[in-house]
Amino acid sequence: MKKISEFIVKLRIPILVIAVLLLIPSFFGILHTRINYDMLDYLPDDMETVIGQDIMLEDFGKGAFSFIIVEGMSDQDISALKTKIEAVDHVATVLWYDSLFDLSVPMELLPENYYDVFNSGDSTLMAVFFDTSSSADETIDAINEIRSVTGEQCYVSGISALVADLKSLCEQEEPIYVGLAVLLSCAAMMLLLDSWIVPFIFLASIGISIALNLGSNYFLGETSYITKALAAVLQLGVTMDYSIFLWHSYTEHKEAEHDKKKAMADAISSTITSVAGSSLTTIAGFIALCFMSYTMGLDLGIVMAKGVLLGVIGSITTLPALILIFDSLLEKTRHRPLIPNMKKAAYFITKHYLVFLVIFLVMIVPAFYGYNHTSLFYDFDNLLSSSNSDNEDNTLAYQVANDKLTSEFGVSATHIILCNSSLSAKDAKNMLSQLEAVDGVKYALGYNSLVGSLIPDDFIPDSVKSMLKSDDYQMILVTSEYDVSTDACNNQIDELNSIVKSYDSEGMVIGEAACTKDLIEVTDHDFTVVTWISLAAIFLIIALTLKSITLPIILVAVIEFAVSINLGIPFYTNLSLAFIAPISISTIQLGATVDYAILMTTRYKKERYQGEGKQDAIATALAAAIPSILVSAIGFFTATFGVGFYSDISLISTLCSLMARGALISMLSVIFVLPAMFMLFDKIIIKTSLGFQNKQKANLELNQEESL
Repeated sequence: MKKISEFIVKLRIPILVIAVLLLIPSFFGILHTRINYDMLDYLPDDMETVIGQDIMLEDFGKGAFSFIIVEGMSDQDISALKTKIEAVDHVATVLWYDSLFDLSVPMELLPENYYDVFNSGDSTLMAVFFDTSSSADETIDAINEIRSVTGEQCYVSGISALVADLKSLCEQEEPIYVGLAVLLSCAAMMLLLDSWIVPFIFLASIGISIALNLGSNYFLGETSYITKALAAVLQLGVTMDYSIFLWHSYTEHKEAEHDKKKAMADAISSTITSVAGSSLTTIAGFIALCFMSYTMGLDLGIVMAKGVLLGVIGSITTLPALILIFDSLLEKTRHRPLIPNMKKAAYFITKHYLVFLVIFLVMIVPAFYGYNHTSLFYDFDNLLSSSNSDNEDNTLAYQVANDKLTSEFGVSATHIILCNSSLSAKDAKNMLSQLEAVDGVKYALGYNSLVGSLIPDDFIPDSVKSMLKSDDYQMILVTSEYDVSTDACNNQIDELNSIVKSYDSEGMVIGEAACTKDLIEVTDHDFTVVTWISLAAIFLIIALTLKSITLPIILVAVIEFAVSINLGIPFYTNLSLAFIAPISISTIQLGATVDYAILMTTRYKKERYQGEGKQDAIATALAAAIPSILVSAIGFFTATFGVGFYSDISLISTLCSLMARGALISMLSVIFVLPAMFMLFDKIIIKTSLGFQNKQKANLELNQEESL
């Protein structure tokens, strides 16, 4: 390590030049990395709902689907508007009254149940199919163009409209996320560290690592909007530790060594050693997300694991180079740190360790109970809802459309059924009757809904035939009164599936609600898998790093206690969390904040090895660790809290707020509960760990005692 450190110091200028040059391709990589805004797109490819979407595209040339509500327009104007919509690129079919009948035939002549399909008061409904998938760039462009040609009297609903609004909102907010994270974390570090300028040096180094990470996402093909929105903020908060470790190490070595280059080489060497274990645990936490069958976890896991690795590399390459270049300026802007000497506080905590153990025991049951009983929601409307503003002017366009669809037409969800086109007319009609009889179903509209009851087969336009029937499949549109992701809607899907499969064993129910139902089942399983993998990986890394059997149990228990408090609080405040929140937060908080525990444990081990008594060793380790833990945790808190407070995207706001709170809870747990654990289990730790006892020193002391 010594030679590597000296080599880095010697080549500090070329290192900086290379880092700056790498920013050029990174910039183009960032611009050309596609962002996926459809959370259903990450379901496993072998699921029936996903297979059904592929069949829709292959057999019918249709992917995305939306309802358009038109208010206060004459039939002739609506027909003209329909023609404009049909002319929009990637609109495959528009279904309205004039798709079936000439406008000379009064709409009122329709049977009441079919009239209600299209009309409610002065509002009428169009069904629009696109020839691209729900989240495809072409579909989003088509949605935006439809909105521009239809004007204020028309409202576009559906998941593609949601994706269009989400994309627009994210593009507006994301630069502000980064700005808030940088501004607030910089302000915190300026106060908590001993230099006014060093936070800017940290941010320059971390900024390079973030740019390299985001630029290299180009090779992944695309990333999710959650990953894009959170990656920079998370990488800043998580990797700030490594910069703090290097700075503290450099200042210590510089006091003992007047040659700043030699001091930096020593600092790099010691930093590599100290961050090795802690960065591996953080990377392991993110890699655990890659084992989710819901592949958004893979997306976030790869990007963040890569970001942590680049952050570590930056902390021992670009950061030392920047510090050495600006060393004289840093010296001139040094100030007394806000954090006082923590020796008295450390002895107070270790002296009263039983109090903190009692608090731990009292809180552990309600913490884990709340953690296991916090309710989750899967409704994408709530994932995007404006969380920080009740102003109706801030309501997104798709939300207005969905509300009108529900209030005026009684439609809260739409299912699409695919079944064999060779079904007899009798079976098809019987199936349609059974489907419409299911609780909560408004209507089931298919090819056989029209043939015979309304018009002869020969009179049905080819455009309508091709929309509802192909050589292999026929499509049925089913509308539901039940909201997506509710138990009522999920039970309805089960009943619809049962009916369909009784007529066609290969028939299927697809659409947003059916995909969301699959999402619930997939992520429930994923949560268990990811939790155990992250715990096992981090346990193993700590065991190998600290050479101990008991320390991994203690460290993981303390951090899991903090995670449980964080994710248990919503249960007691009657707050539901987005389905992705527990999986993400549990791994992020465990991986990112176990660093605090490792930092203190390493010093505790060193003090015990040097012969310090139990309380003195633990108090010394605690006093030395508290400043770094405070700076790191508060830096993480400020980087995420500002985004959580600002964001109008509920999912982003919730995730950042949970991360901010989790950083503080983990900080308090490590400062108060972990030393109490060390005090209680010190003898067991020493017996089950290597490196806590200096055998040569112990033998020397024993020989001295025998000689006396």
